[in-house]
Amino acid sequence: MKTKNKNLTTLEEFKEQHYGKIGTPKRDELESGYENFKIGVLLQEARLQKGMTQEELALKAGTTKSYISKIENNVKEVKFSTLQKIVELGLGGHLELSIKL
Repeated sequence: MKTKNKNLTTLEEFKEQHYGKIGTPKRDELESGYENFKIGVLLQEARLQKGMTQEELALKAGTTKSYISKIENNVKEVKFSTLQKIVELGLGGHLELSIKL
């Protein structure tokens, strides 16, 4: 039987300790930043899966290589309409959105 290391905390405990509970301004900022980071990672993974360069994706989507790079590296937030063009026109995919309450 494994014993639990008392020095370990869960990610949720860490976030609450350092950023506060969900709904506080500092925590909301953290969560928002994570979502933007996740979009960039998902976009990069999809692009690489298609075997495309940033420049090829930008050309197909009607944007610039620099813009694609900034999204993938979490330097720039992407508008939903632009993300939709990148996914649909550039990658030939379908963007889905869900709302969880």
